[in-house]
Amino acid sequence: MQDNSIEKSLKIAIILTSIFFVVEVVGSLISGSLSLLGDAVHMFRDVFALLISLSAINIAKKLPSMTKTFGYHRVEIFASFLNGILLFGVSGWIFWEAYQRFFTPKPIESATMFVVAFIGLLVNLYVVSKLHGSHDLNVKSAFVHVLADTLSSIAVIFASIWIFFTNQTIIDPILGGVIALFILFSAFVIIKDSVHVLLGFAPKNVDFDDVIKDIERVKGVDGVHNVHLWTLCSNINIIDAHVFTNEPSTAKIEGIKEKIKKNLEKYNIKHVTLEFECKECIEKDKIKKVKH
Repeated sequence: MQDNSIEKSLKIAIILTSIFFVVEVVGSLISGSLSLLGDAVHMFRDVFALLISLSAINIAKKLPSMTKTFGYHRVEIFASFLNGILLFGVSGWIFWEAYQRFFTPKPIESATMFVVAFIGLLVNLYVVSKLHGSHDLNVKSAFVHVLADTLSSIAVIFASIWIFFTNQTIIDPILGGVIALFILFSAFVIIKDSVHVLLGFAPKNVDFDDVIKDIERVKGVDGVHNVHLWTLCSNINIIDAHVFTNEPSTAKIEGIKEKIKKNLEKYNIKHVTLEFECKECIEKDKIKKVKH
């Protein structure tokens, strides 16, 4: 999937999901269904995930400036953090509503609930089909969000059918509470991952020891130390390190540097800063200091 195709798919997905988010909110108010409102919150989360994916693609095109040397890549992380806090609050409100409705059930229009949830399922399936197959990490993340929401829509459809045939509306606050639990879990993961990046920790999906091994296996590298590995945003990792070598040739050192960068590409490390040190020279300096 080409960049232009990805952007077009994301824009279509954002428009459809945004429209149907409003439809589900209105539908939940008309039908009185709490689980449908919870599904609408899932839709909102999807809209946000899709916007972050589209923003990440557009931000990557912008050149850094003298005052913003890494550009605006961290904007998506900050936005994710705020989104996580918002979802945390919304899930708490749905829990409270579910608790009240469990003891004081409210009438629900199951037909309206079914129609809205069914259309929501079709929208989710369409968006899933448009995003499926992309190799972009941001798009993959959005794909997983929408896929999870598809399961939520199926659950709401099941609840509407159950209410229609049994008139047992208690299933709605129960399902609403379950959906709120998933929203709460998502919010916790989003906040945790965002803080992990904002504090400059090493990427969670990268094994630090494997990175060291891939540097040291390059011919001419005698060792590596003072390694700093962190994440700039969801799909860009950064590393700086001191590399020991006994290679005196500047041209060959440049060759070693390129091989190291090539080995690190699989970790999405796109900014590599390497300082080469002559191990033999350092050891000689130490001996001289001891003699003096």
